[in-house]
Amino acid sequence: MITNFADFCLWMLVLVDDAWQQLAPALRRPGPASRCSDSELITMALVGECRGLDKETDLLSFWREPAQRSLFPHVPERTRFNRRRRALAPAINLVRQVVLASLDLADDPQCVIDSLPIPVMQFHLVPGGSREWATHGATYGKCASKKQTIYGYKLHCVMTLGGVIVNFALAPANASDLEAGAELLFDLRDRLVVGDKGYISAALAAELTARRVELLTLPRSNQRQQVSRAVRRLVNGVRQIVETVNGQLVEQLHIETNHAYSLEGLCARLYTKLTAHTLCIKINRLLGKADFLQIKALAFPN
Repeated sequence: MITNFADFCLWMLVLVDDAWQQLAPALRRPGPASRCSDSELITMALVGECRGLDKETDLLSFWREPAQRSLFPHVPERTRFNRRRRALAPAINLVRQVVLASLDLADDPQCVIDSLPIPVMQFHLVPGGSREWATHGATYGKCASKKQTIYGYKLHCVMTLGGVIVNFALAPANASDLEAGAELLFDLRDRLVVGDKGYISAALAAELTARRVELLTLPRSNQRQQVSRAVRRLVNGVRQIVETVNGQLVEQLHIETNHAYSLEGLCARLYTKLTAHTLCIKINRLLGKADFLQIKALAFPN
């Protein structure tokens, strides 16, 4: 039962620490142990993302407030926190994978694939400051669903109909959905995947069938072979899960808000946000829907 914010933090810490115990033997690092353990630091970052604290200065100031100080007594300095979170970024994603493996919803054989924009710079800043990002593949690209052009990347996600993100990839903003999504689809087995018209490819569909993956897309209006209205309504209904999950990522976890200055920093933030999303779903499954509404009120305040 979650009755307050401290309970929510405790649940998150327990889930992180349980996963960390499985990972720690392979992730040992030299030197003395920090007063703020890796599990605690990861939990502070995850809960901070849940509360929409995108800037590290705001995040650490929040944890130093008297009301929260008893939850995590040892809060690192900003530069140390930044270095440790970036160093732990791959481990944070491993925590997500460990928790994902315990989620029954992740085994759903029916999935949806889609993308959302991840801008890294505003247009007026690109001419003088884009060299670092361009070196790491950032480009101009169009987001058709939002009718906007961005400079940065697109995050391609495969999610189940229960809203669990099972895999994702970051690609340049100008990469086509078909090009970027193919890698994610090839990693799947025994799944039915619904995609939009950007994933239409007879060659890809045939190759996926050999891997026991069926890719279902609505045909374009100028294609000879069409589907029935019932199938079209079914696919459009399934696609609504994309809007729900993307809404959670954008509105609650602010995944399109970027304060990173490098690809390494961006990946650390994305891993943290996506792991926070998975852990909240895990808590939802453990406590039930009524308690999850309390979680949203506590962790995602308006």
